[in-house]
Amino acid sequence: MKSNVGGIDKIARIVIGLALIALAATGTVGVWGYIGIVPVLTGLFNFCPLYPLLGINTCGMKKSA
Repeated sequence: MKSNVGGIDKIARIVIGLALIALAATGTVGVWGYIGIVPVLTGLFNFCPLYPLLGINTCGMKKSA
């Protein structure tokens, strides 16, 4: 798996995912809020399986030595 999730994207995924999980845990949004696990995991692993299908890559270009 090549990394395809960049810095800001990674932070946003983790924050939004944790917020959804917290809202679900407190009963504010219901059980569907646990879908926040998906953005948390994609943020932690730096890989989103939908990005290659859509041709998106928010990870910066790596410099070759």
